[in-house]
Amino acid sequence: MPSEAAASRTPANGIDVVPAAALFDPITFRGVTARNRIAVSPMCQYSSTDGFASDWHLIHLGSRAVGGAGFVMTEAAAVLPVGRISASDLGIWSQDHIDALSRITRAIRANGAVAGIQLAHAGRKASVARPWDGGRQVPLDRGGWATVGPSAVPFHDADRPPVELTADDIAAIVQAFADATRRAVAAGFQLIEIHAAHGYLLHEFMSPLSNHRTDSYGGSFENRTRFAREVVQAARAAMPDDLTLWVRLSGTDWAENGWAVDDTVALARELIPLGVDLIDCSSGGLVRMQKIPDAPGYQVPIASRVRNEAGIPTGAVGRITRPEQAVDILERGEADVVLLARELLRDPYWPIHAANAIGADTLWPAQYLRAET
Repeated sequence: MPSEAAASRTPANGIDVVPAAALFDPITFRGVTARNRIAVSPMCQYSSTDGFASDWHLIHLGSRAVGGAGFVMTEAAAVLPVGRISASDLGIWSQDHIDALSRITRAIRANGAVAGIQLAHAGRKASVARPWDGGRQVPLDRGGWATVGPSAVPFHDADRPPVELTADDIAAIVQAFADATRRAVAAGFQLIEIHAAHGYLLHEFMSPLSNHRTDSYGGSFENRTRFAREVVQAARAAMPDDLTLWVRLSGTDWAENGWAVDDTVALARELIPLGVDLIDCSSGGLVRMQKIPDAPGYQVPIASRVRNEAGIPTGAVGRITRPEQAVDILERGEADVVLLARELLRDPYWPIHAANAIGADTLWPAQYLRAET
């Protein structure tokens, strides 16, 4: 578990959480310390060929480290080719991917940030075109591929139904996550995040709206979360103890009879003894009939509930745009890290500007100090 000094509040389950802190306080998870509580949320760039990181990734991620973020995470990296969202996704299913990723971790770490990677399998939401090419499922005769899932239930009615995974298939995917974790460590990543949100494969197993199985991976809460727990165990076993493991969960499906915040709190409690250090609290993405509230910080209450009821550090993400907003989230004890996505696309130097706005110590790189005033 993360270890920041004392004064931590201790919830009923006896697990210490990181105390409420300021935006620019450092934070330590195991042997990994970040300079502040600002994280670059994983954001797909759709700029890879055969899964390889490109110069675009180097510049995109390196600039966020220069901009002052504490944690810089890659987009979802597919653990298998069939697990890509699109053919242009980042991948980590091959040893050949390590060298290009190593260039990126060196750049991130040299510029003061913690290098993180999100490991993923898109499940039934795979084999789609890039967003700017329409984003719909790609036909098999145009470069698409067969998708997989817990049950033969497509995401869009017009999509090909996914192939229902067998128990052997599931075991092979668990191994793929473990192998990808080892490659990520070899590439120099200090933070591994398991993507179990946004309607991708692990989330598909967790929600009764997409999981109609009757075997040991379906039905009860314990069965539906079994796959995610097995992946987490395999990933933790494949990485050194001094590196940090996070899990991104969709706190709710925003749909009737789906996965709910109570489920997320319950699963978070089960992930603590498996070696998870933080729950990255997002939401939605599983079904098209979701009803997501459109408001700043709309997912913060999820992070707050998980933190304060499960007793594990959390990350808050979603419509966090203003420095004062981020400061309030942390100081109220609603989360331990704030993850920014679109706001860091608009302004890669948001952490520097935020520090200036609230009077924190400067984050300007020495090379840029002439622009400070």
